[in-house]
Amino acid sequence: MTATDPALTALAQGWCALSLLHGRIEAHIERALQSRHDLSVREYSLLDVLSRQHDGEGGHLQMKQVADAVVLSQSATTRLVTRLEDRGLLERYLCPTDRRGIYTNVTEAGLLLLEEARPTNDTALREALDEAARNPELAPLVRAVESLHVPA
Repeated sequence: MTATDPALTALAQGWCALSLLHGRIEAHIERALQSRHDLSVREYSLLDVLSRQHDGEGGHLQMKQVADAVVLSQSATTRLVTRLEDRGLLERYLCPTDRRGIYTNVTEAGLLLLEEARPTNDTALREALDEAARNPELAPLVRAVESLHVPA
């Protein structure tokens, strides 16, 4: 295949459209969360992921798993956890069975903020998708996103 191969060109255009859709959605949600709840998209995502932990088998996530879930490096995730901990939204404690492990839980204040922010996030997501659906290049991607049934 050459650089002018139609298959490569189509693939590159598809990737650009997907990147554009993601960027527009993230920017729209970011503005809504920042203005109404003083939360970034990453902070909201982190609170959401950590709020789903439980005390049962495999219920707590290791920092690498959290980093993967919020699509950040481990060091960036640690900095994000620290910022939210400083705001009283998260707390860390030693794993009771492995003193090398540290768990991170959402505090009551964090759960309350997450509960308040969830409708904002969901509304902003719907608005961003509706706006993108009016763009002929993005409409097929919006339909694909809307057809996904991914378990939480």
